[in-house]
Amino acid sequence: MILSKYTSEIKTNMKIAYPLMLGQLGHIVVGLVDNVMVGKLGAAALASVSLANGLMFIFLSLGMGFTFAITPLIAEADAEKNTKKGREIFQHGIFLSIILGFIICGLLLVSQNLMNYMQQPQEVVELAIPYYKVIAYSMIPVMIFQGIKQFADGLSLTKYAMQATIIANFINVFFNYVLIYGELGFPALGVVGSAYGTMISRFFIVIFMIFIITKQQKIAPYVANFSFKNIKNKILKHIFDLGYPTALQMWFEVSLFASGIFLAGMIGTDAQASNQIALNLSSMTFTIAIALGVTATIRVGNQKGLKNYKELRRIAISVFLLMIFIDTLFAIGFFLSKDILPTYYVDDINVIKTASVLIVISAFFQISDGLQAVILGALRGLQDVKAPMVISFISYWIIGFPICYYLAIHTELKAVGIWIGLLIALLFSAIMLYIRFNNLTNKLIIQENELT
Repeated sequence: MILSKYTSEIKTNMKIAYPLMLGQLGHIVVGLVDNVMVGKLGAAALASVSLANGLMFIFLSLGMGFTFAITPLIAEADAEKNTKKGREIFQHGIFLSIILGFIICGLLLVSQNLMNYMQQPQEVVELAIPYYKVIAYSMIPVMIFQGIKQFADGLSLTKYAMQATIIANFINVFFNYVLIYGELGFPALGVVGSAYGTMISRFFIVIFMIFIITKQQKIAPYVANFSFKNIKNKILKHIFDLGYPTALQMWFEVSLFASGIFLAGMIGTDAQASNQIALNLSSMTFTIAIALGVTATIRVGNQKGLKNYKELRRIAISVFLLMIFIDTLFAIGFFLSKDILPTYYVDDINVIKTASVLIVISAFFQISDGLQAVILGALRGLQDVKAPMVISFISYWIIGFPICYYLAIHTELKAVGIWIGLLIALLFSAIMLYIRFNNLTNKLIIQENELT
């Protein structure tokens, strides 16, 4: 059967992907724990975390995009068995990650007053700014961890980031509990206590990853003689040239979702809290898409290193089909549990009713959201990043944002209108990215056939 040539890759794909899934889910669980614990303080507290994190992710997405360039380069070097090349990519990638961590931290600290000009409820802003100040400093360990993680992912060693994330979650839960509510002799810091808990867990995760990579035999040749003394502008430029389009692509997407948070805040506290619930739930399912996207990057990067483009296309499509199947299950689950899920966050009946409608819309965009993520991962493995950047800009800001804004501000749809705009943007992105992947891989296969 034709389908079997794709389904035969499920085991290999899942072997790489499942630690990534658990690791990504772990990051979202941090947000879930923050939201649930802070939500007990009221709708304004939950909305404040949403506002602060929305603004924070706009800056963080740029930094993370740069580190995503490390994975395909390492995967290609691994397939070529070029340890020297891999070592240089690793050292320069970590150097860039550290610099970006400090830059993002600085940008967050100087941008905190922007919240006063976003037409957000004043009670929300007053709670959000102290949270935002603390979370800014956690950007330094976040970026260092991200650099190490992308390197390990490129070697298909995906389980270590998963282990670090799971342990960090327990640390986060503990410090959230004691610092938000003032348990076990700790001060009751409310919303800002959640920020301290998250920051502590993020510093731990870096320490754990550094410990791991210094102990693994496969990694040893890449970290040997680690030093920033031999940093070369040529290699930094190579990573930068591959990283900046990915960074902008991620920024276009994240900033659209962040704009949804700000638009919801302009509507009111209840709308913003409802939006945050739906966004947090969607983010949890999106962790699977991120994991399969990285899987596509790794496996496509390996085949690119081997210059086997027929296998590259077959393997990539196998990941796409797996994503469609998983997201169909998520869509069904969201639809069936739309009235139950919001009750785990808040007791406010108005927030619950609006969130239920948003969850239904989220159920519809599960497939397009997941599919565009894994196609982006495959294109990243091919080191094709500039065209996806343009597609993302058109999808999210030429098509998506105007629809979100118009429906939210100028119609009675309000928060529902925001999510209709997101749905349309993601659908257009998935279609255009697949066309790009299909054309590019067909061209590479024709070239491969001509050479043979």
